[in-house]
Order: sequence, then C-alpha cells, then structure tokens
Amino acid sequence: MRDGGRYAAMTIQVELSPQAEARLASEALAHGIVPEKYAGRLLQDLLAPPAGASGKLTVDELNLMLSQIAEGSEQLPDLPTSAFTRESFYEDRL
Repeated sequence: MRDGGRYAAMTIQVELSPQAEARLASEALAHGIVPEKYAGRLLQDLLAPPAGASGKLTVDELNLMLSQIAEGSEQLPDLPTSAFTRESFYEDRL
C-alpha cells in the first residue's frame, strides 16, 4: 500500500506452531528486539529484491558461476557417452 509516495505500515496476523513461536522469541531476544519487530525484519529481508539484481549476468559473472559449479568435478569418473543414453537411465523400465 502506498500512502503519499511512501509505503504505509501493514499489520498482519500469523499463526505459529509453539515450536516456531519459541524459536522466534529466542532469535528476537538474541537480537535484542521484540518478536514482532524481528518477524517484520525477517519478512522484509525475505521479500526484498537481491542487491544489484538485474536479471542479467555479465560474462564475468557467468564464468564465475560456471567455475563454481565445476569446482571439484575433476574428481568425477570419466564415463563413456553410452552411459548417458535414455536406455541407460531407464533400463529397468523397458
């Protein structure tokens, strides 16, 4: 909701299990705030768009991501191409 160019505060009511309520209270206490404020911060953090997220990767970001995915792959066994046929995946279903 917008109110004069600013977002108006929204109040919601959420039902929590006793375990979730206890954890929320414990985490809020650890952060030195009341559970309601801590829950609000958690929701804001969860719903906030990632910093700098444009939906597009630069070439450097893509290369970094691919390098991270491949990290440790040199330890995987070399398999023949025939190991990746449809039949090899579903041989017991034929």
